[in-house]
Amino acid sequence: MSEFYDPEFRRIFPTHAAVRADGTLEVGGCSVPELAETYGTPLYVVDEQGLRERMRAYREGLAARWPNSQVAFASKSFPVLAAYAIAADEGLSIDVAGAGELLLALESGAPAERIHLHGNAKSEEELALAVDAGIGAIVIDGEADVERLTRLLDRPQDVLVRIIPGVDPRVPKAISTGGPKSKFGLPIPQAKELIERLADHPFINVIGLHLHIGSQVLEVEPFERAVEAVRELGEFPTYNIGGGLGVDYNVNHHAPALDTYLDAITAAARRILPEGSELIIEPGRSLVARSGMTAYQVNNVKRTGETFVAVNGGLADQMNVALMNMEFTPIVANRADAQPDTTAQLVGRQCESGDLLVNQARLAAPATGDTIVLAATGAYGYTLSNNYNGALKPAVVFCRDGESRLAVRRQTYAEFLGHHVGPGEENWASRP
Repeated sequence: MSEFYDPEFRRIFPTHAAVRADGTLEVGGCSVPELAETYGTPLYVVDEQGLRERMRAYREGLAARWPNSQVAFASKSFPVLAAYAIAADEGLSIDVAGAGELLLALESGAPAERIHLHGNAKSEEELALAVDAGIGAIVIDGEADVERLTRLLDRPQDVLVRIIPGVDPRVPKAISTGGPKSKFGLPIPQAKELIERLADHPFINVIGLHLHIGSQVLEVEPFERAVEAVRELGEFPTYNIGGGLGVDYNVNHHAPALDTYLDAITAAARRILPEGSELIIEPGRSLVARSGMTAYQVNNVKRTGETFVAVNGGLADQMNVALMNMEFTPIVANRADAQPDTTAQLVGRQCESGDLLVNQARLAAPATGDTIVLAATGAYGYTLSNNYNGALKPAVVFCRDGESRLAVRRQTYAEFLGHHVGPGEENWASRP
């Protein structure tokens, strides 16, 4: 029997994924092999209903525990126009970290007053765009933000001051943001001095604090300690404690349940924060990861003492394998009902030995032409997609109730070449 019927394996896949009578994998009522045929591969596939349900669970779960609250979609995790629109439709605020994400949020129809701008190196152009749009809050990361906003503002602008909580979330260095050497935010003494200085600013209105400890955090205790870090800075109307809750990428991961996380942070908030203050959280990975899968075509199966199953994607569309040494959970989508009988290195096509999607993957009779899916790739796959080896950035498709809708078109070679200045504009070959 297929591993898919094992609850431990099944929990990694989208809520609305299932195996059809013909043995193929479906998501949102859509056949994954048929999606691969229609839209091409690599292909990011999203369980729209599962995504909506997760957003709703976050919003309703936090509101039940802390009524004056916001759940802000950390859009860096999946900056797709459709995801912004769905988040706004489900009552979430939007967290953006640059002009591009801000423009996507505004284009999606998300209310400007529900958008928050972050970033440790914001340009004057980005800040001007945010101010002109009338967004809800700008997160101040340091003196440069204050200087630029002072030049730009002619009316009040709500801001949060980002602090370094000094909390080690016990995650890889690349995704840890709350420790004393973080590039984000200010140490608490500096933040306190800045807040005191801004009290008399004519336009910069400090409404509260912001913090973030890291990503893919697999225990709740660091979040509780992060909330406690704000104690030294006094009382404010608003506290944004960031996101970072981890997810299960394979059966060896056991991230805290959403209810466990929400119970922990709100219990800490009740001990520390002023009664009636606003509590904001910013889930990204834990909001979108499980709802997304990536579909590939097998281009080569090679046995050289070791079995290599090579697909038509890799680091160009799944950079997480290098950034976090992530090991995803695969399944052969056109034989999802079959018991795995092959142990293989599931590798990509990019020119790196580190382009290893799954070490010792268990697969059902992998063959050239198969459609292989990696589960729980909804977060940061699309975000980090790139043109390594001239790879084209994949399409994104949302599936619900048996209907698939294209959310992002696949990049074309014409678009890829169009960024380059070619012979028609510059004759590079004529120079000595």
